[in-house]
Amino acid sequence: MAKDKLLAMPKTNLLVAQNRMKAQADKHRMEKVFEVGDLVYLKLVHYQLQSLAAYAYHKLHPWFYGPCEVLERIRSVAYKHKLLTDSKIHHVFHVSCLKKHLGPGVSPLSVLPVVTKDGLQSQEPMLILQRRVYKMGNAVGVQLLVQWKNNKEEDATWEDYDESVKKFPDFSL
Repeated sequence: MAKDKLLAMPKTNLLVAQNRMKAQADKHRMEKVFEVGDLVYLKLVHYQLQSLAAYAYHKLHPWFYGPCEVLERIRSVAYKHKLLTDSKIHHVFHVSCLKKHLGPGVSPLSVLPVVTKDGLQSQEPMLILQRRVYKMGNAVGVQLLVQWKNNKEEDATWEDYDESVKKFPDFSL
């Protein structure tokens, strides 16, 4: 009997603490429900998907891709989407990775990046914007500022001339 009274107080304190933590966690949660046919944006985890490595730093990636159409509700927190046939990304996403499409004026990125068989993002040069000569120690090299297909001019990257010739032999540099 005395033992039960002694254990009752810690159990009560534990329940109070659990309820307080649940209330704090629930403040930041919001329930997302999508219907079949809704347009949503996909949030992809860039540091896990190395196939989307178009930039040297994953912080520079777009946050959301889409909009994509919801095809089916799998469970209360999973949805199947209509993606491009050449995308090597699974079609089912958790609700935390989705953001509702609000209107025609909002479009972070219209298409998912095209991925090769190796799982890397395929890029083809569209235009050479600049050339520069650099010196590193006793070696001298040439770099090209390449604008890639389906990318903006601001997303152009400096590439080594010799590697570009090997990668893209058909492209006139």
